[in-house]
Parts: sequence; structure tokens; C-alpha cells
Amino acid sequence: MRFKLKALGRHVLAEMYNCNSEILNNQKEIEDILIKGAEVAKATIIKTIVHKFSPHGVSGVVIIAESHLSIHTWPEYNFAALDLFTCGEDIDPWVAFDYIAKRLQTQNYTTMEVKRGSLHIPNKELLHKPNSAEHNIAKVTV
Repeated sequence: MRFKLKALGRHVLAEMYNCNSEILNNQKEIEDILIKGAEVAKATIIKTIVHKFSPHGVSGVVIIAESHLSIHTWPEYNFAALDLFTCGEDIDPWVAFDYIAKRLQTQNYTTMEVKRGSLHIPNKELLHKPNSAEHNIAKVTV
């Protein structure tokens, strides 16, 4: 029996240096950047939460049907940490990364991509949102 190693998602972790500190400390701007980053990647936005810390810094997350995009900023160091996790084949986290990096005016960055949910599935397509009845998954109502 042949097994194909597949992954449910792609997780891009990025550290952004020498960003524009005014943008990093602007709650509305960070929210707009996250939302538009999700939109340019053609993700399905579910909910957005962005919080401004005192005296400085912003954290935010956009929950997308395909997982999430998040940011934590340190304007006092011109630094931002990004966490871009997308599932399925249709959404590319690097599209969101490129948009966000440009908007933050980052001068340099480091990145790492991690495959998430790497599974051995015998001769079967791996779906990131399988039919719950077909895969014996309990449905949860919130």
C-alpha cells in the first residue's frame, strides 16, 4: 500500500525588523492591514479582534475559515511578529505575508514555513474540512 505524506495547512512564522513604529502602534491601521492581508490572499474572514496595549503595542488576529492571521507588535523596537496559518490548497499565506510586510514598511525580516497536520493517508485526497459524517467527526455547535 502506498502512502502520500500530506499536510492540512501551511504555517508561516515571520519576524519583521525596522518597521514603521507609528503603524505598529496604530490599532486601526493594524486591523486594516490584517483584514486586507486576508482579503488579498482570498481567505474567508470570520472575525477580527485587535487590542491596543498601554503605553504601546498592538496584538490582533483575523480568524479565517482557513485558520488565522495574527500579529504582535513592539513599536518601541520597530518589531512585529507574524503568525499566518492557512489550510487547504486555495489560500497562500505568502500572499498575505507580502502584503503585510509592505504595509508595515519592514526593512528586513526572517521567515519560516512549517507544514501542519502532516498525515499519511493511503491513496486518498486529504481535505482540510472533511465531511463530518464521512470521517466520523462529531459536530460541535457553539
